[in-house]
Amino acid sequence: MGKGDKKTKRGKINRGTFGARRPRIKKKPSIETKIDISKKATVK
Repeated sequence: MGKGDKKTKRGKINRGTFGARRPRIKKKPSIETKIDISKKATVK
């Protein structure tokens, strides 16, 4: 279990691959996309 092992996290880092042991980090949606800027408050 080390750098050469395909099934370990260290082995995945060494090979530069992803899998169950080292999933890709998904980017969180930015605040601008959550809040729709085009909608403005209307005066009653």
